[in-house]
Amino acid sequence: MRLKKIYSYTDHPEVEYAVSGHRACQGCAEILGLRLALKVFGKDTIMTMATGCMEIISTPFPLTDWTIPWIHVAFENAAAVASGVESALKILMEKGKIPKKDIHVIASAGDGGTSDIGLQALSGALERGHKFTYICVDNEAYMNTGIQRSSATPFGAMTTTSPPGKKSMGQATWKKNMPKIAAAHNIPYVATACPSYPFDLMEKAKKAKNTNGPSYLHILSVCPTGWRIPTEAAIEYGRLAVRSGAFPLYEVENGKYRITQKTDRLIPISEYLKGQGRFRHLTDDIIENIQTRISAEWEELKFLSGIK
Repeated sequence: MRLKKIYSYTDHPEVEYAVSGHRACQGCAEILGLRLALKVFGKDTIMTMATGCMEIISTPFPLTDWTIPWIHVAFENAAAVASGVESALKILMEKGKIPKKDIHVIASAGDGGTSDIGLQALSGALERGHKFTYICVDNEAYMNTGIQRSSATPFGAMTTTSPPGKKSMGQATWKKNMPKIAAAHNIPYVATACPSYPFDLMEKAKKAKNTNGPSYLHILSVCPTGWRIPTEAAIEYGRLAVRSGAFPLYEVENGKYRITQKTDRLIPISEYLKGQGRFRHLTDDIIENIQTRISAEWEELKFLSGIK
């Protein structure tokens, strides 16, 4: 497999930049995704992070989980601050104030801080062409503040602000396609990733790091607490999300789509939905509706990737 020629169990980067001591929930795949990405970006990295799960669990004053320069910013402006850091570094190097070297700038936020409240700042930073990587850690709701819906919450999912009932079936809108929105800015590199596929994630982080311009990584971050699954099942459900087409793994490199985890046939979406408490109220007809949508989106992705 091509990815394993770059990263294997024996030669992957060993130094950790997201270290022990954080307060993430048991089974949290979000901190795992950032940990894998930072192993690739390395020590010459500055990260801006919006308020959210990762900020709360990683920096209990006066301690920190990060061994790189890290800036806590407001919910909505991680991309704006990152673009300012990138511009400042460029100016300081041009003026000889600091040595010229390759310093990587990362902005990170959850799905709410990315697809909702932070979308304007992100769009502006991508449009201006700053050389930075934006990492969305997507657990599909505002988990830190009580599991409220976001525009990235899947259709039908139960949250505290999209509860099922006599006149409601849970989340009434479909998940916003943020990777496609990022790709519409015509930036050099966009990719989806999941820590259930670590070599795929690290390869994409490497490409993002080496991109001359903006890059966008959208990492599915399985949340046992919000998804109502066993704490030991996060990796399993990440794989089911990919294999069912609920969260396909692909990249868009200079406008060209490529599926990075191919499958001849998707597993039924019911295999992914079952066992998740947030979907336990769904009826067979709603699941069939979800299956129709997922299948159509998979065929579209195959078409964009040149697969017949």
